[in-house]
Amino acid sequence: MIEEKSVSDAINYRRSVRVYDSEKAIDTEKVRQCIKQAVLAPNSSNMQLWEFHHIVSESIKNKMIPYCFDQNAAKTAQQLVVVVVRKDLWKKRVKANLKHVDSLYTSKPKSERSSREKVIRNYYGKLIPFTYADFLGIFGWLKYFMVTLIGLFRPMYREVRNKDMRIVAHKSAGLAAQTFMLSMAAIGYDTCPMEGTDTSRIKRLLNLPFGAEINMVIGCGIRKPEGVYGERFRVPFKEVCKEW
Repeated sequence: MIEEKSVSDAINYRRSVRVYDSEKAIDTEKVRQCIKQAVLAPNSSNMQLWEFHHIVSESIKNKMIPYCFDQNAAKTAQQLVVVVVRKDLWKKRVKANLKHVDSLYTSKPKSERSSREKVIRNYYGKLIPFTYADFLGIFGWLKYFMVTLIGLFRPMYREVRNKDMRIVAHKSAGLAAQTFMLSMAAIGYDTCPMEGTDTSRIKRLLNLPFGAEINMVIGCGIRKPEGVYGERFRVPFKEVCKEW
């Protein structure tokens, strides 16, 4: 039985492993548990605009390999996890959050609701729809000009265009992907995030709708020594950390 690593140990252990040991299988249920931990990741407005497609079928995995450009991290992987952004589900997620609010507060007339409840309901009932709603990019630009004008006089949230919200959704998915990879590292499993993929073909293979977007494909397995390509390199810390 593998003893779970501490957070610091898992961070140091995690590497992008590109060659996995075919003789060392990984437990599908343990990988699934790591995905369950991934969905606990912080995300914008708790919208959870993501999906995780866990590829355990050998036939599907083999079809994925050429779509990952025959990378070793895909060819030798025991399993794959495809992190998918589902910005198109924002209306459904708003309803889910409002339903959760209903479970937190007993039913009261609007006049008797606490200020906190009113803020939360207005946030999901008005602000989030205002932020995410768009039509062919037109509404997004109208919102952008409006917030830019208001921003001349006070601090203002400015990421309101469709392309801005795509970035927001992908950032949240990236946080979940990193949580998954650290969870895997904690139990001695290895991963490799791959961005070099044919996302269009992967979407068709997984029967994803038009509005879904591939964030990354993650190879999973147990590393071979040659699967880690050399010592970890990072630029000097003082170049990336600025104190003010």
